[in-house]
Amino acid sequence: MTAWTWRFETADGTEVQPAVQPEEFTTQGDAESWIGENWKDLLEGGADQVRLFEEGAEIYGPMSLHADAA
Repeated sequence: MTAWTWRFETADGTEVQPAVQPEEFTTQGDAESWIGENWKDLLEGGADQVRLFEEGAEIYGPMSLHADAA
């Protein structure tokens, strides 16, 4: 089973503990839906950006959690 996971970072790329504890997701869509539901709490908890991984390989990122980011 494929595991999709998020890495949570400050703006300078330092890893931080998320304010909302994620699970390991079985699909990319599930992982992205979760981030869509929780990004505000994650941002308020100190994460500025996230990276998505599939089985340890980075798929994309950093993706800003700030609504005004381009």
